[in-house]
Amino acid sequence: MAKGTGTPADPWLLKTPPHTSDYQMYYDQKDGNTVIVCVVGKTTLLYDKRAVDDLHAMLKEHGDWMELGSADEQKTAKDGTVEAWGRSMENPIGGWYGLKKGLRGRFGMYIPPLLEALGLAEVEHNPRNNRMRAI
Repeated sequence: MAKGTGTPADPWLLKTPPHTSDYQMYYDQKDGNTVIVCVVGKTTLLYDKRAVDDLHAMLKEHGDWMELGSADEQKTAKDGTVEAWGRSMENPIGGWYGLKKGLRGRFGMYIPPLLEALGLAEVEHNPRNNRMRAI
């Protein structure tokens, strides 16, 4: 479990799946909506809060391990990965869960450890090609 309670004053302290980088996440309000704020060094990314429940539901339905496939917004996500789902027109919100244009990618890098911290998923922690599955 991650340290923190997920508030701006007490963010979750997380590690990327290969455990090579530390970052913080917390829930906050932006334009009247609850968002997930992800702070990686000096970069701040925003994700729709629905990503947590929607990703968990999709993984439950998938029923097996799924490759993370993290990619920057400007790169094409590998088909069948968490990253591809997080930007697909077929997901429940019909597109990107990332909210900050130019920084909408990396869904498959930063959201899976949050689901793991919340006790909703298992995430592999290999140097590359990590996968996740719902609990």
